[in-house]
Amino acid sequence: MWTADEIALLCYEHYGIRLPKKGKPEPNHEWTLLAAVVKIQSPADQDCDTPDKPAQVTKEVVSMGTGTKCIGQSKMRKSGDILNDSHAEVIARRSFQRYLLHQLQLAATLKEDSIFVPGTQKGLWKLRRDLFFVFFSSHTPCGDASIIPMLEFEDQPCCPVIRDWASSSSVEASSNLEAPGNERKCEDLDSPVTKKMRLEPMTAAREVTNGATHHQSFGKQESGPISPGINSCNLTVEGLAAVTRIAPGSAKVIDVYRTGAKCVPGEAGDSRKLGAAFHQVGLLRVKPGRGDRTRSMSCSDKMARWNVLGCQGALLMHFLEEPIYLSAVVIGKCPYSQEAMQRALTGRCQNVSALPKGFGVQELKILQSDLLFEQSRCAVQAKRADSPGRLVPCGAAISWSAVPEQPLDVTANGFPQGTTKKTIGSLQARSQISKVELFRSFQKLLSRIARDKWPDSLRVQKLDTYQDYKEAASSYQEAWSTLRKQAFGSWIRNPPDYHQFK
Repeated sequence: MWTADEIALLCYEHYGIRLPKKGKPEPNHEWTLLAAVVKIQSPADQDCDTPDKPAQVTKEVVSMGTGTKCIGQSKMRKSGDILNDSHAEVIARRSFQRYLLHQLQLAATLKEDSIFVPGTQKGLWKLRRDLFFVFFSSHTPCGDASIIPMLEFEDQPCCPVIRDWASSSSVEASSNLEAPGNERKCEDLDSPVTKKMRLEPMTAAREVTNGATHHQSFGKQESGPISPGINSCNLTVEGLAAVTRIAPGSAKVIDVYRTGAKCVPGEAGDSRKLGAAFHQVGLLRVKPGRGDRTRSMSCSDKMARWNVLGCQGALLMHFLEEPIYLSAVVIGKCPYSQEAMQRALTGRCQNVSALPKGFGVQELKILQSDLLFEQSRCAVQAKRADSPGRLVPCGAAISWSAVPEQPLDVTANGFPQGTTKKTIGSLQARSQISKVELFRSFQKLLSRIARDKWPDSLRVQKLDTYQDYKEAASSYQEAWSTLRKQAFGSWIRNPPDYHQFK
């Protein structure tokens, strides 16, 4: 029905055509990361899907995000008008929430066709059965999914860089990178410390038909499902390689791609030993910052959470009979490990149980495309050759949603690009996907629905602040509490006073 390359190509084309020049990297000087949510509609007649003639599906990008930055905790605001985390995956997901709010408005006002149909309970909606969503990211999520063994293979799909292992100061400096050669960056990517990138053979021709994933391997390795015990917080990457057959035959694990994400307080720390034992895997991590620590959890952690709680968040759960889950995740060409992705996104939560009705740990399909994002760090590095100046991450983030009003949103440092100190706090200095603006869109949706048609969760008590509405989504909050108790106990949560805005 669809392949990883088809999803990647669709997203790359959308980025090139629908997103403006404003907010994109400066050619030969900057790079960025890309993420998107793709809506896939299955054919009405499933009987026409045969091995000889696979059924065609309709694919549409409904949200997109670019970005590599996040703000430090000292810059957070209690008014909800700043984006704390502008990594591409987070921007794409918040843009997706904006799309879902618009679709709920269409459903509730009966004006146009919507992705939602009435649920069985009063005031609730559910996703149409012929639709599902695929998440695309041009690079592996920062954090646990980016801790990938390096093997002694000669093929190097990404730009090679060299590291001097004799320098102990260089080894220490490398801990500030989101993996040498990896693209995620909140800190300085132009450290003199670099490292030779060795990638495992990529698998190709991955196709998904009728919900089943088929892998045709053209490399030396074929990834299998992760073993139940691999998500132990005390397991090093060295141990992971031995357990999951990441180093087949005589291939030797010589090192590990590093993540700049730091272990959260309360978690076991990294050993920081030389080589493959530098990191411990399966841990919750927080994104790094330039001297000012952030409170933003890694994208690996956030995506693992979405796979249990859904992508809609607490507010939208008031109107939904069941969460909105991703059916698959597709990663662009980059350093990649199937085992690391499975461990990070699904393995750490696989034993979570006793969740409220409708919630569950999803069997997420995880695939990789062989198509490289043209404005990724590796692609830009290869093209710029001996161009003068440093190669740096783009400071802007772009949000795009499939909505009729102001679909585009370009931000820098958490505010709309061009915001000055004097304008901070004004309506013009709010991103369309900031907490306060998404809350405003939610309230606008409420105002268009007759009160007697509101779901019970919104009628049983007087609600006032953003925090009130979030806490009133009882099933979502119960699921989140269960997930924290059973898997993510050290998750960093913002104090309630950051959610008291109206």
